[in-house]
Amino acid sequence: MAITSATQTATATDAGTIGKARLATSFDTFMKLLTTQLKNQDPTAPLDSNQFTQQLVQMTGVEQQLYSNDLLKQLVSNTGTGVSQAVSVIGKDVKANVDTSSLTAGKATWSYHLDRLGSDVKIEILDADGKIVHAAAPTDNKAGDHSFDWNGRDLLGVKRPDGGVYRLRITAKDSSGGAVPAQVFAKGLVTGVEQVDGKTLLTIGGSKVPWSAVIAVSEPLPAAKPAASAASTVIPAVS
Repeated sequence: MAITSATQTATATDAGTIGKARLATSFDTFMKLLTTQLKNQDPTAPLDSNQFTQQLVQMTGVEQQLYSNDLLKQLVSNTGTGVSQAVSVIGKDVKANVDTSSLTAGKATWSYHLDRLGSDVKIEILDADGKIVHAAAPTDNKAGDHSFDWNGRDLLGVKRPDGGVYRLRITAKDSSGGAVPAQVFAKGLVTGVEQVDGKTLLTIGGSKVPWSAVIAVSEPLPAAKPAASAASTVIPAVS
């Protein structure tokens, strides 16, 4: 099905491109002929302007139809690339196979998974240029999922501005020095969906996560209810 759809899209795109090219060639040819006719027309019997005006209008109509077809194809493409499906996860918790996070409100959050117990685990945060801006050594290194929060301060203690995108890198070893497989992912509540350059992106905690990277979706955990206050007995005042 995907192959057929892709083939149909490619065919439609090729047809539209060919149509535009032919229209452009026809328009150039028409203008050259019209210019030649105007230069060589008989002054006593000038050309009927209504005739070539109608031809210009017809060509303009064809051009507008081609652009309308392009807009329709773009709309279909947007629907097929995940927007219509991605909006269904707004308000839900998702887990995505990405290692980047945006610094928002002075905080960036990641999740990571250790396949087995690690005795030496190192966390490094890298900026867009690949430079290490922060490092940490967690103490809870049991197998399973973990989370890491960064307060936005670099190795010198300088507060980084909001909006930057950073990558988390995990290096884990066991007691014998062997490498422990580790995977970094994004996890959080989806608050928005948008499409940029043909890619569907989810907003999770201020970060933009590709819809194609989502590997799990779940309902958010219910908020903890406040503890009930102890019952009290009202003693009427003695008059």
